Amino acid sequence: WKDARNNPSYTVPCDDYVHVVEFSPFSSGTSASLLAYGGNQFVVVATCLFQEEDMEVEGVEFNVLRAFHHDLRVDALAWSPESRLDRIPTLRLCTAAADRKLRLLTSDLQDRHEVEVMEGHTSYINHLVFEPTEGKQIASVSDDHTCRVWDLDGRKPTIFRLRSPGVSVCWHPEEVFKLMVAEKKGTIRFYDLATHQAILSLDCGPIASADWCFSNPIKVGAVSGNDWLIWDITRSSYPQEKRPAHRDKAHLFRWSRANDNLFATTGCPGKISSQLLIHHLGHPQPVTVGFATVGSCLSWHRTLPLCVVGCDRKLCFWMTEM
Repeated sequence: WKDARNNPSYTVPCDDYVHVVEFSPFSSGTSASLLAYGGNQFVVVATCLFQEEDMEVEGVEFNVLRAFHHDLRVDALAWSPESRLDRIPTLRLCTAAADRKLRLLTSDLQDRHEVEVMEGHTSYINHLVFEPTEGKQIASVSDDHTCRVWDLDGRKPTIFRLRSPGVSVCWHPEEVFKLMVAEKKGTIRFYDLATHQAILSLDCGPIASADWCFSNPIKVGAVSGNDWLIWDITRSSYPQEKRPAHRDKAHLFRWSRANDNLFATTGCPGKISSQLLIHHLGHPQPVTVGFATVGSCLSWHRTLPLCVVGCDRKLCFWMTEM
C-alpha cells in the first residue's frame, strides 16, 4: 500500500461550500443513489450513478433533483427510508441547524414541498438519524446532554438524559427498539426504546464520533483523540482494537455499508485541509489517504466501497479497490 496521497476518484462541482453530505442508506427504488448536501441556507438533493454500477456511465452521472432554501446553515442531515424515486416520487429528510431546531423537509418533486420545524433542544444538535424501517421517528443528540426521540405522528418526544454532550446516535438496522448513543465524555450506551432503559455500555476516552456497523451490528467504532477504536459488543465493554490514525485530533468515524471490515476516519477540519483515511481491518496501514480542502463531513455509498467528503465548492468521492 503506497503512502502517497490518493486523489479523489471523482469530483462534482457545487455552487457553494458544502458543510454536510449524506448518501441515503436506503434504496431509491432505481439504479441511482440519492445524495443530499447542505451548506449556507440551502439543501440540494441529487441522484448519482457511478461507472462501477453501470458500464454506460463515464465516471459519475450526477443529477440535481431539487434545491431547497434553508433558513440558515445546515449542520447535520439525515435521510428517511420513505424517500424513493419509483412509483410516487417522495423526498424526505431532516436537518439540524444552529438555532437548535430540526426541520423535516418533504417533497414530491413537483408542487408539494413542506417544512415542519421541531423544537426542544436547548443547545447545538450534533447528529440525527431516522428509524430505518418505516421512518416514523427521528433521534437526535445535542450539547444539551439529551437524546430526543421524536414521533412524527405528533406525540411528545422521549428524552434520554445524558451525562455529557451527545455526539452520535445510531439506530439498529433491524431491531428498531435499540438505539446507540455516544457521549463526548467517553461512554457509548445502548437504549431499549420500549423500556427506556440502558441495556449495555462501552467505555473509552473522550469521543468525537461513533458509528454502529449497519451490516454487522456486533461492531461499533469510534474516534477518540488521535485514535480509532473498534468494539465487538458481544465480547467486552473495552475496545478490541485501537490504533493511532490522525496526527491532529480525529473528527469522524463511519463504517462502510458495503463491507463490515472497511471504515473511514477524518481529521479535524483544518484551515486548509482535512485528512481522510480509509482503513481495512485486515491491513495494518490505511488503504487510502486522501486530503480534502476544509472537508468536514463524510458518508458511505449504500452498496459500493465508496465514500464522499464535502469540500469547498465540490464533492470529492473516493473509491476503495477491494
